[in-house]
Amino acid sequence: PIIHGCDLMCTFCIIPYRRGRQVSRPVAEVALEVETLVARGVKEVTLLGQTVDAYGYDLPDQPNLADLFTRLNGIDGLERIRFLTSHPKFMTQDIIQAVADLPKVCEHINLPVQAGDDGILDEMRRQYSRAEYVDLVGRIREAMPEVALNTDIIVGFPGETEEQFQQTLDLLSDLRFDKVHCAAYSTRPGTIASRTMDDAVPEDEKTSRRQMVDRLQEKIQTEINARLVGRYEEILVEGRRKGKWQGRTRSNKLVFFEDEAYHQGKLVTIKIERSSPWSLQGTLAVEAKLITQ
Repeated sequence: PIIHGCDLMCTFCIIPYRRGRQVSRPVAEVALEVETLVARGVKEVTLLGQTVDAYGYDLPDQPNLADLFTRLNGIDGLERIRFLTSHPKFMTQDIIQAVADLPKVCEHINLPVQAGDDGILDEMRRQYSRAEYVDLVGRIREAMPEVALNTDIIVGFPGETEEQFQQTLDLLSDLRFDKVHCAAYSTRPGTIASRTMDDAVPEDEKTSRRQMVDRLQEKIQTEINARLVGRYEEILVEGRRKGKWQGRTRSNKLVFFEDEAYHQGKLVTIKIERSSPWSLQGTLAVEAKLITQ
């Protein structure tokens, strides 16, 4: 983690009560840890925080996440930098441009929206509107046309009507995320929502709404991943599974391929041959085979 705690008070979240106010680690401290990891052979790091893009606001010199990216991008031997989870309120143009410009920062952003209706967003205390979120996604995609965007959704939040839920479905249809993590709302003792709101949406309705999101997203992911067939993608190999090597693209797509050589921890180029909503299948590019041999 590069940040502990959170200063926001989303009504469904317990983090501020359990982990306290935001505390960012100094840039030099994070850089030293990453340099140590790279010296041990690590090629990819993920910068973690409940609101990772709020990094640095509490530090004396107030560096931001873009400043940290710039520092880490200069570390020899480090190949990839990832980060999560971001909050729309703190996703500044500086951060967007740093992700676009710095070669080691992966074009993959997790940007939870939680709901597509302004009334529900207000009840959640998310501090942005649907229109502001849509504008943010537009600016991200303008800077990085190939960016992979993931999001989180909560269905069945207290008081969510069918019409409000439809607003969420419409948002997902319009923005077409690469991946969506959808959860049905459940009361968490100690949160603002648990103290001030009745969990009024029936459980079977929550389940139905979650399934509708999942079906829609499966269709979207099928279409998005199918466009990658025939392309060559750089993969960082993570290990073997069921007799195949597996790794991830810069955009965090899971890729499987077969090859007899040892590829653990290596960057290889894969030609994508087949796709599914959840993963890609490919073959090792000829150039990569020659280098391995």
